[in-house]
Amino acid sequence: MKIITEPTSLSELWSSREVGFEDMMKAVVDVEQEIIGVDAELHADLEALLLDHGSMQYNLWGINIYPDQGDEDYIEFTALINIRPSQGNRSMEVENPHTRDLIRHICIRLLKR
Repeated sequence: MKIITEPTSLSELWSSREVGFEDMMKAVVDVEQEIIGVDAELHADLEALLLDHGSMQYNLWGINIYPDQGDEDYIEFTALINIRPSQGNRSMEVENPHTRDLIRHICIRLLKR
């Protein structure tokens, strides 16, 4: 598991990953600090890593990264940690379009394709 705070090559992250999912990498994005936790079996593990790093749970959203997909499809906005009725998110999908845009912007800035 690692925290991405500066622009990083997605291909380098992929080749150095420790969790070997065949076609994807789990990630959790802090939309306030604009950082990303990557490379764990569970989004909850990355959430805990970022909480220990000073993130607020309210700002953390789980995603899946598919490096071999096109620019529009490489981010999947689905994770169990996204189920948050108190924030109006009642499913595993990040439902708020503004939050999705923030996540996409952070991923584009930090994960260089």
